[in-house]
Amino acid sequence: MTTLNSTFGMEYAPTPFMMRFGRREMLVTRDFRKRFYAVNPFIECDTGVEPGHVEILLFSRWLLILSKAH
Repeated sequence: MTTLNSTFGMEYAPTPFMMRFGRREMLVTRDFRKRFYAVNPFIECDTGVEPGHVEILLFSRWLLILSKAH
């Protein structure tokens, strides 16, 4: 018998990483959000949750978040 805990499935999630290019930052992470609309299977571009952010969804799996560096 196995015991489920709060981290169930998270050990398979890749670690997000951030890159900085001068005054810009790019965060690369796996997208776990449920999309309630038809997503383009190759690339989808949308505004981010904060002003100045751009989210790019690649292959319906990888999320690139572009923003200004703080």
